[in-house]
Amino acid sequence: MEGNQSNNKDLGNLTIKDMFFKYIRFLPVFLVSVAICLLAAYLYLRWSTPIYRVGGTITFKTENNRRGDKFDDIFLAKNVSDVQTEIEILKSRPLMERVVDTAKLQTNYFAVGKIKTLNIYKSCPFRLEIRKINDSLSPFKLNVVFTSDTEFRINKESDKFKVDKDVFANAYGEFRIINVYGGVSGKEFNVEWSPTPYQASVYAPMIRVSPKIAGSSIFKIDIDYTNSQLGADIINNVMYQYLLASIEDKNVTINQRLDYIVQQLERIELDLDSIEAIRIKFINEHNLIDPEAQLDMYLRIQTESDSKILDINQQMVNIDIIDLYLNDAANNFEKTPTALSLLDASLSTAVETYNTIQSERKKLLEQKIPESNPQILAKNGELEKARANIIEILGTLKKSYNSAIDDFYKRGYKALGKQKQMPEKVQRLLEMERERDGKLGLYKFLQEQREETAMSQASTISNSKILDLAQPTNIPIKPNKRSIQLLAIILGIGLPAMFIFFQEIVNDKVNTRFDIEKITEASVLGEVGHSYSSSSMIVSKTNRSMVSEQFRIIRSNLQYVLNKVEKPVIMITSSFSSEGKSFISTNLGGVMALAGRKTVILEFDIRKPKLFSGLKLSAPKGITNFLVGKANLEELPVRVPGYENLFAISCGPVPPNPSELLLDPRVGEMIEWLRNNFDVVIIDTAPVGMVSDAMTLGKFADSTLYIVRQGYTYKKQISLIDEFYTQNRLPKISIIINDVKIKPGYGYYGYGRYGYGYGYGGGYYDTEDGVDAPKSVIMFNKFKRFFSRKK
Repeated sequence: MEGNQSNNKDLGNLTIKDMFFKYIRFLPVFLVSVAICLLAAYLYLRWSTPIYRVGGTITFKTENNRRGDKFDDIFLAKNVSDVQTEIEILKSRPLMERVVDTAKLQTNYFAVGKIKTLNIYKSCPFRLEIRKINDSLSPFKLNVVFTSDTEFRINKESDKFKVDKDVFANAYGEFRIINVYGGVSGKEFNVEWSPTPYQASVYAPMIRVSPKIAGSSIFKIDIDYTNSQLGADIINNVMYQYLLASIEDKNVTINQRLDYIVQQLERIELDLDSIEAIRIKFINEHNLIDPEAQLDMYLRIQTESDSKILDINQQMVNIDIIDLYLNDAANNFEKTPTALSLLDASLSTAVETYNTIQSERKKLLEQKIPESNPQILAKNGELEKARANIIEILGTLKKSYNSAIDDFYKRGYKALGKQKQMPEKVQRLLEMERERDGKLGLYKFLQEQREETAMSQASTISNSKILDLAQPTNIPIKPNKRSIQLLAIILGIGLPAMFIFFQEIVNDKVNTRFDIEKITEASVLGEVGHSYSSSSMIVSKTNRSMVSEQFRIIRSNLQYVLNKVEKPVIMITSSFSSEGKSFISTNLGGVMALAGRKTVILEFDIRKPKLFSGLKLSAPKGITNFLVGKANLEELPVRVPGYENLFAISCGPVPPNPSELLLDPRVGEMIEWLRNNFDVVIIDTAPVGMVSDAMTLGKFADSTLYIVRQGYTYKKQISLIDEFYTQNRLPKISIIINDVKIKPGYGYYGYGRYGYGYGYGGGYYDTEDGVDAPKSVIMFNKFKRFFSRKK
């Protein structure tokens, strides 16, 4: 349990510095990768065409806080109601077509270089004069090569033409080269011509419009292009043509409105003339000079006529009374009623004369003059004459009054008829006047609108303003030299790192101690480094090599595993062949013998024995001879030369049935005899992952050393070890990692967990048979010790 906690603690100590040393061994690869990426970046920067970003600033009038009179409103720019629409207009192809036509951008000039071709726009030393184009809808390209400052060839043909003089013709049309400045001898150029719609469709998508300040009406208009001056001219012309287009659009509307107003005014003038002529004719025909006064007059005439008729009728009544009075014989000598109520003077005089005569007669009678008196008779005659005169006058008046009544009746009826006709005539006249007034009101309104529209036409300004013109720049945005170089360095480091990391991910072999400890809880007894010696026996009394010292460490660690077993039997197995069982068995036996313990190594891998051949020993008899009863145990042990306490027993002839042979009771008898005669028994058995020999021999062992070879044993085999460990199918399993190559930074063996990484070149260990470790390992260890001292 304590050992497991210690392992986990060690695993948790992996730091960034450890990861650094893990990859530092690939430093040459990283350096080469960075150099290649930087070279690729240089070539890219050399070959790529620079892109420049130029832009201007424009503002839209979106809010008008000024509140003035109508005249002020006319002369102020109208607000932009939809900014997004204006932005789309700025990026539209029709507007770009105006730009292309105005700036004459149909023709582009390119300088052909050895590496790249550049758009030279206004810096071109010549201009192409287009005399005639055969197909104005198709773009074309001309290659111009100057053989001298005054002569050139077109499309690499043999014919030469003179600058400023010769007109050349081809399938595209007729052209001439106009010189701008000299120094073109030996240079090559491309001239590309495109129709306006085509060129506009190329430039329009490049325009970008974005707010300069969030929430404001100020917008940036920019373009990315290979020629900074051309880009600036495009942006400036886009803004200028947008201003002109907005003014023209407004003027089109204003002109249409003004034309409509003028047409309506002319029509209304004709209508007014017609209406007024009809009205005047109607007034003249019906004598409607003053309808209201005339209506009052007719009413007055009717009223006066009625009043006169009443008066005359009253006079007629008075006449009838006087006439009846006079015609009554009883009233012959009586005064006649007064005629003052009658308005006729002659009647009044006649009545007054009649009454005077009556008064005179009455006075005579009062004087007692008899009626027969001539005076009385004379008065009677005068009375009769006066009465006849009055009656005559009354008849005349009666006739006159009847005639007057007829006249007044006629006048009244005529006035009444006129009154009845007046409303209809007045209504017709009012309708004419209303129609005239309506036309006059519309005429006046249109006159006002005509003046306002004319003022608007004179004061039309754009609803936008150019704040900042685009200026050409010499600093490209693409390619960004620093960014590309930084990217090259990142790729130069990152690609190898990713490749190495990917290799480690897909690697299914054991490379580090961590690969073992994360799968199984079985303890790692020790690690054995890669041996550069040609001999399988490394350890000796005088050998202080790193590998021999590692075996001594394993010998020390075994004390904790065997737990005071006096004469232990140690079984050594692995998952597959060639994982180093015989090498470990040989050298473990050697360190045991060097410790003064009598040790014997059993070559129990009877299927594929290697131990004796590795020790360069031979034996006439071996284990299989004993098991079949053809040899005694005392005959089997063979002393290993140079080691006083080390013996080995050969496997003997390879039998046809090794598994059944190991089940023989003599195996137990042999192990027991060896325990009694040796201090340590080491069994080199067959791989447990391939055959069952180790499982059969496990019951005789006190401990099992399971060999895992770095870079050879599969990680999935560690699960088999864990299964044996957890199920106790083999006794006291411990793991030895074999063939650990001290690669700089590889795994964690370079981390110095047990100090192995400091061996080579550090003075702590001897070389193996005069063979040094690789120089890269020695240099890495020196590099690592330097950092350790810093720490």
